[in-house]
Order: sequence, then structure tokens, then C-alpha cells
Amino acid sequence: MPSSIEPLEPTTLRLRSCDGLTLVADSFGVPDGPLVVMLHGGGQNRHSWKRTGRALAAAGMQVVAVDARGHGDSDWSPTRDYTRDAMVGDLLTVLEQLGATPEAGAVVVGASMGGITGLLATATPGSAIRALVLVDIVPRSESKGVERVMDFLGRHRDGFDTLDQVADAVAAYLPHRPRPDNADGLLRNLRQREGRWYWHWDPDLLTGLEDNPQARIAEMEAAAEALTIPVLLVRGGKSDVVSDEGAAAFLALAPHARLAEITAAAHTAAGDDNDAFTDAVAGFVATA
Repeated sequence: MPSSIEPLEPTTLRLRSCDGLTLVADSFGVPDGPLVVMLHGGGQNRHSWKRTGRALAAAGMQVVAVDARGHGDSDWSPTRDYTRDAMVGDLLTVLEQLGATPEAGAVVVGASMGGITGLLATATPGSAIRALVLVDIVPRSESKGVERVMDFLGRHRDGFDTLDQVADAVAAYLPHRPRPDNADGLLRNLRQREGRWYWHWDPDLLTGLEDNPQARIAEMEAAAEALTIPVLLVRGGKSDVVSDEGAAAFLALAPHARLAEITAAAHTAAGDDNDAFTDAVAGFVATA
């Protein structure tokens, strides 16, 4: 999608979760456009989708990017419930509030954690999901890549003294990207308390994400095998989470799915090459 598209400012929504938490979302575009609901990865927030949301809205779509529970401006769970079931319940509840129905469903775009949520939600009978985009996530992900992500999420619970320290941590996690000269762009992912900077997500979310991996794989594979809706798998060509073998295994379970590879991207595909990512998603949504 061309980068010259005029910026479109979103409307902020306050939605409810399946158990009464407040979930904050940004809505781009017009209400009568095709509905696209975007779910970020673990440790991210709705702002991860800002450029893509604007571009898809400019193409006539209604885009809603949601902060998952425990992330961004959404409520943290007082019971530390960050399980897959809770995330799926939240998505289904959000779709209902946005007016999606089995007859007029939404396209769900999910990155990593959000992709797992979207895939598992399709297994719910009568779900209002008419098409699915999985961003660098498949049932059989590479364990070393997943461990690297989990290690990053689990670090720095005691915060940072300076924004430069934050930038150093991000640069170490994303070595394929240039280190930003100005760390101000990181502020949307941080909050300052008592003079220290902290990631703006609940560190207890790891309790829900660190579930039984074999059970999760089996559940995801069953959902993939049952897919009948249009599906797009977006894989980063440099990803250490989704390998060629992992992508092939998914496509064997869902042979009607399409594959789009973003050559220059790693696991964080949307942020690594946003123009190529947006083009792939816009082309898919237009024909799904």
C-alpha cells in the first residue's frame, strides 16, 4: 500500500471482555466498510497496527485494533487470567459488540499471540469470523524462536532507568532492525512510575501464555484442520518462529490457505516491512 496515503486518525472505543474487563480499541474507517479486527502479539498493543489500520481504512475498510487484556490501555486481569480461553472469549465478545454475525462476519488479523487467539476462535461453532490472517504463527512453531520471545517478555520486570536502556533492550531483541536514534517512539509501550520506565503490559500474562505446549499444538492443529473460511498465512522470511517446515505443515492441514512471505521481515513482520505486509493483507481482504 503506498506510503503517501493521507493519515486517518482513529476513534477510541471502550469495549468489554468476556468477564467484564474494559478493552480499549482504535477504530479506523467507516462503519459500513468490511470489518477487520486486528489482534497484536504478546507484549505489544493496538498501536502496532496504526499504519496498516490507516491504509486499510483508506481502502474502504472498517478496522478495529484492540488492546488485549493486560496490554496497552486495556484492564489487567485481577485474577491473572491470561489463558487462551480468556483471550478467545474476549475476541468473540468484541465481535458481538461490533455487530459481527456468522452471516456478516469479520476478517481477523492476528500476530503471534493474537493469531493463536484468532485461530482457536474459529473452532467455536457459529463464530463471526469470515476470514483469518495469521501473522507469523502456526501450530508447530520453532521452539527456539518462541523461547527467545518469551525470554524477552520475561525480562526487565524491575524496569529501566532511562529510555536509552529501553532502546538497547529492543535493539538486542530485534537485531535485524536499526537501533532508533530517538527512543521517544517507544513511549507508547512504556509507563513511568517513581522515576523508572516499565513495559506497559502485565508481567503476569506469562502465566497464561506458558501453558502445555503439546496440548496447545494439538488444539491449534485441530482448529487448522477444521478451517473452511479463507485463510492467509503471512510469514517473515527471516522468522525464527515460523520455519519453512512449520508453514508447510500448516498448509497441509489447511490446503486452501494462501501463503505470503515478507522476505525482509522477521517474526515482527508488520513492523519490519509495513508496506509489503499491508499490501498482502489488503489484497487478501479485498477478495476474501
